[in-house]
Amino acid sequence: MDYAKPLPQIDNWNRPFWDGAKRHELLFPRCADCGHAFLPPGPVCPKCQSSSLDWQQASGKATVESWVVFHQNYFKGFKDDVPYNVCMVRLDEGPMLMINVTGIDNASISRGMEVEVHFRDATDTITIPLFRPAGVA
Repeated sequence: MDYAKPLPQIDNWNRPFWDGAKRHELLFPRCADCGHAFLPPGPVCPKCQSSSLDWQQASGKATVESWVVFHQNYFKGFKDDVPYNVCMVRLDEGPMLMINVTGIDNASISRGMEVEVHFRDATDTITIPLFRPAGVA
């Protein structure tokens, strides 16, 4: 595989997220004490500080909350993608994450747009979750 974009730094806290992505599953932690669902993952719940966390599979459905379109190349791996978007999407389960939305012209992205996850196998060990407009295969 020829993947030139930056790859994630996998650690003990985010490993379940990336292991799930490799299986083409979008996972997020939920606090077993207060029920708060969150991303990015960390050692404790950001709401109540409990370390009792369970990983759950997301439906893969989300809504665009905000976005920016980069017209300048900051990372050489993205040079062929300029202009490209970085979107803040809210999963139906509540957590938000920053991600690329593919399969749409940047000018057509809108707040409230429904999107769904899909995955790109970047390397033999890393799979990147991406989103696309809902209903687009």
